[in-house]
Amino acid sequence: MADTSRRNRFEKIASKRVANILKGLDSLEKCSNKNNYEYNPTDVKKMEKALREKVSDVIKSFSKELDKGKDNEFKF
Repeated sequence: MADTSRRNRFEKIASKRVANILKGLDSLEKCSNKNNYEYNPTDVKKMEKALREKVSDVIKSFSKELDKGKDNEFKF
C-alpha cells in the first residue's frame, strides 16, 4: 500500500510540476513576438543552452535514481 501511495503522490506532484513548466514555456514563447520584443540569435542560443542543460540535468537525475541498486559490478 505504501508503494501505491508514493506512486499516487508522484503522479499528482509530477503532473502539476510538468504542467507548470509547460505553462512557463508557453509564456516564454510569447516573447518571440518581434513586434513586442527585440532579441538576437545570441539571445536565443543562450536561452536554448540554458533550457537544454536543465532538462538534461533533470533527466540524468531520474536516470541515476533508476540505476541505483542495479548490479554495476564488473564480471567476466
